[in-house]
This record gives sequence, structure tokens and C-alpha cells, in this order.
Amino acid sequence: MLFPLYWMVNVSLQSGGGAVATPWFPAAPSLDGYVQAFNDQGRNLVTSLVVSLGSVVLSLIIAAPAAYALAQFKIRWATWVLFGVLITQMIPGIVVANALYSAFSDIGLLNSLPGLILADSTAGVPFAIIVMRAFMGSIPPSIVEAARVDGAGQLRAFVSVVLPMSRNALITAGLFTFLFAWGDFLFALTLTTTEDVRPVTLGLYQYIGTYVSDWSPIMATAVLSSLPAIVLLLVAQRYVAAGVTGGAVK
Repeated sequence: MLFPLYWMVNVSLQSGGGAVATPWFPAAPSLDGYVQAFNDQGRNLVTSLVVSLGSVVLSLIIAAPAAYALAQFKIRWATWVLFGVLITQMIPGIVVANALYSAFSDIGLLNSLPGLILADSTAGVPFAIIVMRAFMGSIPPSIVEAARVDGAGQLRAFVSVVLPMSRNALITAGLFTFLFAWGDFLFALTLTTTEDVRPVTLGLYQYIGTYVSDWSPIMATAVLSSLPAIVLLLVAQRYVAAGVTGGAVK
């Protein structure tokens, strides 16, 4: 399973040539591919970073209070609301992309960072609600009631008590939302038609046609685009494990 990752790094360090006839080890490692990748794809990497972080912020702002309400409030139709959230996960992405293209075209959000952030949040919000609801459902209501007795309002209790206790779930939901947005290709292909706003996934796709005879810049771009996900997973590993299983047992 790890061999393709090794081969990606190996080819990125070669001085040039195709990916098939590449030696097993870089006898003379070269960073020319990375220099070319930074020059050509640096702007796209920044675009992906901005879109991914924006999607995380927007998704958590919407999903956190929604998950808390579904978990702690006695809402009559809470089960059906949660069922609707689950249904959204089953809708093919191309259907959502086509619908968003028509809507964004009318309101002027095509080829824009806010448009991509909003589009990528359509995948992050439902997932974040599901993860955080399971965790927030395990928070004893007596803790929130104690904060209310001390004079905290509903919003203050949520911000000062519930959110700090839900740190693992927030990190888990935020991490996976970031990964959804960082690896998005469908929305990027559908909602962007110019080079002004182009995530690295789309840049890499269009890169292949330019450097098909020299794969080192392509593989260098692939390595650079993989680093944020790898670093985040390593740093947040223990939070993710706790956040995923936090609501499993009360």
C-alpha cells in the first residue's frame, strides 16, 4: 500500500524522464521538479489551503450548534432532521455540482473563493453534524444545567462549557472537512473556468497534459499536495481516535 507513495517521492527526485523507466532509487537526487512545481503550482496550493480552511470554519460554525441542538434539545422532529442529514450524504456529487453551477451562475459565485468554500462545505457540514451529535449526546445535561444555574445563558453555556468539552469531536470534524475540501476535484472542475481560482487538484490534473514527458514536476506537485494531509493526520491522530469513539459509549 505504501509503495505508490514511495514511487511518487522517487520519481519527484529524478532529474527527468518518464515514470515507467525510472530507476528504483534516485542515484542523483534533484529538486528541479519541486522548483518547477512551486513556480507553477504555488498559487494553486495557496488557493486550496484558503478554500480548505474556509470550509472548516464555515462547516463548524453551522454544524456545532446544529449537532448540540439535535443532541440535547427536545426537538420533536429531531430524528427526521438527522435522517435528512444522512440522506444528503447519499446524493451523488455531480448532482450537487450541477445544481450549484446554475445557482452560482445566477448570483455571481463562479470562479470565486467563497463559491468553492460554500460548495465544499456541503460535504463537510453533514459529516460534522453526525460526528459531533454522537459526542455531544454523551455530555451529561446536568453540566449544562449547572452553568445555567450560575447565570450563563444558553449561548454562553454552549460556548464556555459544551464546546471545550467537545474538543476532540471538533478537531475530528474539522480535520475530515479539511481533507474533503483539500482533495476535492469535482467542485473545482465544475465551478471554476479560469486560472484565477484553481485548486491544486485541478492544477495537477491539467499539469499532466503539459509535462507528460517529464513526470518529476507532476510527482513533486503530488508530494506537496499530500504533505498537509499527512502532517494533520499525524498531529491530530489521538484527537481523531477519541473524537470518533467519544459518543459510542456513555
